Amino acid sequence: MVTQAVIVLFSTFFVMLFAGVPISAGIGIASVATAVFSGMDPAVFAPMAAQRCFSGLDSFSLLALPFFSLGGNLMNKGGIARRLIRLARLLVGWVPGYLGATNVLANMFFGAVSGSSVAAASAMGTIMSPLEAEEGYDPNYAAAVNICSAPTGQLIPPSGGLILYSITAGGVSVAALFMGGYLTGISLGVAVAIVSVILAVKMGYRKSSVKEVDPAWKIWWEAIPALLAVIIVMGGIMTGKFTATEAGVVMCLYCGLLSVFYREMDLKTLYNLLADTMKGSATILFLIAASSIMSYVMSYTGIPAAISSALISISDNRYVLLIIMNVFLLVMGMFLDLTPAVLIFTPIFLPIARSIGMSDVHFGLMFIMNLVIGSVTPPVGSVLFVGCGVGKVKIEGVTKYILPMFVAMVIALFLVTFIPAISLILPYLTNQVDSFWWLT
Repeated sequence: MVTQAVIVLFSTFFVMLFAGVPISAGIGIASVATAVFSGMDPAVFAPMAAQRCFSGLDSFSLLALPFFSLGGNLMNKGGIARRLIRLARLLVGWVPGYLGATNVLANMFFGAVSGSSVAAASAMGTIMSPLEAEEGYDPNYAAAVNICSAPTGQLIPPSGGLILYSITAGGVSVAALFMGGYLTGISLGVAVAIVSVILAVKMGYRKSSVKEVDPAWKIWWEAIPALLAVIIVMGGIMTGKFTATEAGVVMCLYCGLLSVFYREMDLKTLYNLLADTMKGSATILFLIAASSIMSYVMSYTGIPAAISSALISISDNRYVLLIIMNVFLLVMGMFLDLTPAVLIFTPIFLPIARSIGMSDVHFGLMFIMNLVIGSVTPPVGSVLFVGCGVGKVKIEGVTKYILPMFVAMVIALFLVTFIPAISLILPYLTNQVDSFWWLT
């Protein structure tokens, strides 16, 4: 019976997905179909589903998502990106194909500030593409570097994806996830940077010949206020001055004041940012509400336990199970955006991770890393489409450059997966976790 319920749930969901039905509606339809198939009493299921929707949204922690989203949007339109690019060029201008390396480093900087890979791809692509065109870079190469480095923003804190995982997983420490996200995100960025430099050398791109009008100290001085946003947010969370939700409010206030200070924000832009943030937040909240129904149906039918038992029956070797989970999540990341994937698969795979001695923090970082890598691949890849759009290139043109970078990203993923210390050493040193290795 459980096997049939699994088939009904996921087959219905993916049929809805490929039919173009909105993901939140597809989740709801699949949940109702599974409930009917499992023989649940409609008189019980209907009120319980409504209750689960409201209880799933009744969380103070969820307020962090729209606040961090607004803070990222303010940074995107507030003149931050250009200043971070100048700083990145100052740091890596000596590297062959320096504009590619600059793009990677700038995305890591901006991702650390905005927490959004799509915002990073849009902001950096818009600014970097004309600069790279002037120096004769292949537009497809430039777009590929921007696309593959943008996802670091979902790992280097503050990160909305890590906050969502924390909530879905039942309150995993946001501070621990944020601290673990630094080396995890940096490893992803370094992997892309290495490949971008190798490709640049092969294509004969040179180091920077740009002569900055401003001295180095002025470039640093202009970029420091943007970088301080990360220090303020993380410092407040780590010292216990405010929660992750309150940190989102602080970030919004700081970014708003910084945008005014840079004189690159007007009332019309602010109105559009607020509208975009509300639309994006409403979409995410609707997804969470629909996923709450799915979680209830899965729990009722015993789907998570059945999948867990099926995987463990294949092998009790933690490395084999981790490879299976990684392959599955990489594929799912190609079809699903991060938010629904976190909401659907966290309840399924987290118990398996715990059973093989993996900490919730380590699993969460591996989990999110899988999904953000999937965002650079078709058919759903949101970062891929945004990056191609701002770079004015076609998907088939960037594919030959994305492939070697994708391989490097997967290598970085497996390093993070099988070497827990990469993602746990900083949380361990800051007393957020008890071990930087396997729990058992």
